[in-house]
Amino acid sequence: MSEHVILLHGLWMRGFALSMLHRRLMEAGFRVHRFDYLSVAGSEQHILDRLHVRMAGLAGEAEAVHLVGHSLGGLLALRACGEPDTLPPGRIVCLGSPLRGSAAAREMARWGRGGELLLGHNRQLIEQGFERWDGAREVGAIAGRMPLGLGAMLGHFEGEHDGTVAVEETRLPGLADHCVVESNHTSLLFSPEVARLVAGFLYTGHFPAPPR
Repeated sequence: MSEHVILLHGLWMRGFALSMLHRRLMEAGFRVHRFDYLSVAGSEQHILDRLHVRMAGLAGEAEAVHLVGHSLGGLLALRACGEPDTLPPGRIVCLGSPLRGSAAAREMARWGRGGELLLGHNRQLIEQGFERWDGAREVGAIAGRMPLGLGAMLGHFEGEHDGTVAVEETRLPGLADHCVVESNHTSLLFSPEVARLVAGFLYTGHFPAPPR
């Protein structure tokens, strides 16, 4: 049986944004699927219910069903796998996900009704994140430190950031591994180095060392 990967896009995105990462993970030997959802209009529970059905549907043909989520997608991946259940085994990689909550999102929420509408039904998850990870799955997080993006105009980041999410916001107690790359928030999806790191973690539970 093969190892499958489900890709989850971030806020204000759709599945086509994952095309490059999809292709590179296929080249690394995975069966890859894109999970498209309404990141603003869709409720968290509706998204998670659909994701659980998708994961369970792959269980019979997969040795493992991994999740790779960008930004909000990583938060949803952790939420989906946070409780003991009958889902197939696998690992999770979060790309630029504000696992400890997003300062940029909290600043946007202060705009009033307009900010709330932009953040949508998953606003609380984006703003607050998690305190720690205690789930059964091994989780790795990749952060960017190229400070180019909309978030740089919205929030006051402390330390390195990818233009939207601070590196410290991606560090969560309980992670199996964490690494930082030279990338901004969006280009995490297009980086060959990020794809190499993702594949390595999904296979081993740790990010591989830089190639010589």
